[in-house]
Amino acid sequence: MSKKVKKEVEPPPKDVLDPLLIESKTAATVVLMLSSPEEDVLAKACEALYKFASKGDENKVTLHGLGAVEHLYKLISHENPIILRNAVMILGIMASNYNVKKLLRELDVTSSLISQLAPEEDKVIHEFATLCLAYMAVEYTTKVQIFEQGGLEPLIRLLGSPDPDVQKNSLECIYLLMQDFQSCAAVRALNVIPPLLEMLKSEYPVIQLLALKTLELISRDGETRKILGENKGLDCLLRILETNEFNDLHAEALAVLGNCLEDVHTLRLIQQTGGLTKLLSFVGDSSVPDIQRNAAKAIAKAASDSGNRKILSEEEVEKCLIKLLEVDNDGVKVAASQAISAMSEDVGSKRAFGVQGISQLVQLLSRDSEEVKEAAVTALANLTTASPNNASSVVEAGGIEPLVNTLSAQRDGAIANAATVLTNLAEHVPFRVQIGSQGMMSALAEPLRSTNSQVQSKAALAVAVFGGDADARTEFRNAGGLGPLVELLCSKNKEVRRNACWAVMVCASDEQTAVELCRLGALEILEDINLSTARKNNFSEAALEKLLDNNLSRKYSQIGYLSSSNIITDGFYDCGRIKPGVKFLSLEELSMQELTDRRAIIFINTKPQEETCAEKRHTRTKHKFYVFPQMKNPKLSDCINSNNTSVYIVFHVRKGKEKKEEEKTKEDTQGILPVQDEIKVESSQWLPPPDFILLDYINAAFTTILPLTTTREQVVALAQFVADKMGGPIERDKLHDFSWQLHISEIEFELKCNVVPIGKVKKGTFCHRALLFKVIADRIGILCSLVRGEYNRAWNEVKLVDDSPQGIPQLLLPPQEYIVDLMFEPGFLMKQGSVQADQYK
Repeated sequence: MSKKVKKEVEPPPKDVLDPLLIESKTAATVVLMLSSPEEDVLAKACEALYKFASKGDENKVTLHGLGAVEHLYKLISHENPIILRNAVMILGIMASNYNVKKLLRELDVTSSLISQLAPEEDKVIHEFATLCLAYMAVEYTTKVQIFEQGGLEPLIRLLGSPDPDVQKNSLECIYLLMQDFQSCAAVRALNVIPPLLEMLKSEYPVIQLLALKTLELISRDGETRKILGENKGLDCLLRILETNEFNDLHAEALAVLGNCLEDVHTLRLIQQTGGLTKLLSFVGDSSVPDIQRNAAKAIAKAASDSGNRKILSEEEVEKCLIKLLEVDNDGVKVAASQAISAMSEDVGSKRAFGVQGISQLVQLLSRDSEEVKEAAVTALANLTTASPNNASSVVEAGGIEPLVNTLSAQRDGAIANAATVLTNLAEHVPFRVQIGSQGMMSALAEPLRSTNSQVQSKAALAVAVFGGDADARTEFRNAGGLGPLVELLCSKNKEVRRNACWAVMVCASDEQTAVELCRLGALEILEDINLSTARKNNFSEAALEKLLDNNLSRKYSQIGYLSSSNIITDGFYDCGRIKPGVKFLSLEELSMQELTDRRAIIFINTKPQEETCAEKRHTRTKHKFYVFPQMKNPKLSDCINSNNTSVYIVFHVRKGKEKKEEEKTKEDTQGILPVQDEIKVESSQWLPPPDFILLDYINAAFTTILPLTTTREQVVALAQFVADKMGGPIERDKLHDFSWQLHISEIEFELKCNVVPIGKVKKGTFCHRALLFKVIADRIGILCSLVRGEYNRAWNEVKLVDDSPQGIPQLLLPPQEYIVDLMFEPGFLMKQGSVQADQYK
């Protein structure tokens, strides 16, 4: 007999509650439930929060403020698949909020999300994990994290997912990674091209568009382009362009194709298959600005290679680009102009654009868009370089005025290239004159102040090209261009410094500009440049020499030498040797100084002063008028030393040559009339008084010395003439008794000024006689140099041909250099290097 045993059911533990249905209408309560150890509670809380967050951005902000993100971050690693899935879903949609993304980045959530991309995971988890990563990949630091944590490989693998949302999110994340991070090599290794091309067949336009944008980024790499060609990617792109229903993808497809066209072999392949002809025809027939713009960009990229330019020119791409210039869209005009710039590197293309293309580009210079101006003028710069015909076409199209106006454009590229075009046009003298009449030099003053080195360089070069004309230099000087030009001499940019030196050399061609450049410090800067082997250039030394050659007073003071080609003119003065670092003062500044016991400044001036405004008010008088400060019982020579500001007019009537020199000087200072109050001193340029004694010396030399037969006779006669006017011959052993210092001091005291006209000097030593000899010799055409020695010594050097031996033409003999004795045996010629010459020095 069997015995049945009845099993008793044990009662539940006393500390365990029966299941409860918890409902809550407050997000705060549900967030608190995320801390529950109960999986059912967690699952339902996550589900509720997902619905809450999906309703709008305000709810996402609320959840972030309640601390939900930290709880959810812990749950995306939960063992329960439902809790994990729901937590990932919530973070996926909440990551669109900036503050949530920031917090997720701080929590380093990317590694956890990447771990959820494994093939065995649920596709819903794939969808929202990739969504979260796509939102976060907008930030550069997150891109780096995803790449370094191995996120690229699973993302590429998920492109093959059957779920279109997973495809879209993964593709978007890959696209964002490619934008800022250099991961092209990694992409190639992971074989991303085939799945991307497969994405082009998707029925969802957003996926197709993302695939094209991603291909555009990665096809910028040459190796990737090869892989694209091997996978028949070019055929896919051309099919898209040939399919009308894909017109929303045409612009992006052209962008990818543009990258591919950079390779010569790819472009040749497309040409051979007829694809290039179709492409250009497609562009010409299209009326969509984005397509036209991208097509022009593709051509510009391809034209960066000389081989490609040849292929494109064979397909007459120039006609296509000229047609694109006519499109009424600034973006298309810019892209077409840039493509023209690239194609114009080819001589044949440069000719092909010709009159029609240049005319349209010139018209674009008047557009309101600064970007259009810049692109158009850049194209013109390339088209006119080494192309006289195109330069003529620019002028014929009326391009000079808009080009000069473009020098004041807002974009640096426009300014620099406008200067380049104008410089190209200036190779033709008639064009250079025409450009100068449009205020070119005034317009260049502002670009020189630019902080852009390219603008500085091109503007300085333009100054060098156009500054050869005297009126142009005056215009440039009056426009205030010399100051910024001198500042460019200090540029650290080699090209800027070189062009600035060139411009200074050209501008220093006239004395007034050279003096102003020296006043601005150009001389000291150039001296410093030439001391540096790294900074000096071909033009720096020439500029320094030109400055000094057109500022002879400073040259003689600084170097102590004037060559036979350095012609002393009115306004020259000798203030002695200047010490390094001491400011070189103008004659006006020296004349305003108090009388001192310093060395006298000897000046040269035979020219009457220029008319003042007072002279213009008295045009009917035959008198000459000079403006001087008011002085009591003034003398003509005294007037240069007054600091008073009242203005008087000093006039004189020239007397006959029979007047003695002393009487003439007195007559020259007669007649002082006050000027009306409206005449201001500031409006009159200061000029030294004329030295009529020197003028008579020169006239006498023309009469008595110039007619002599040989240069040797002229030199001897002039030496005797100079010595006679400056105290006669001096015996060597009595040189110390020749009291020339006292004589000069008396003149200074008489004039109440350190500045002395050379005609006043009746007892002159070496330095005075050599200067007077040089002055007169320059006027009558005797070539001689002036050399300063020590202790007030100075001498003149002349080159003469000695008497030729019988039977040898004198013209075949080399000239010999002689030093002219002006002190001891006036007219004695001492051969350079001889004992007598050395003793004279």
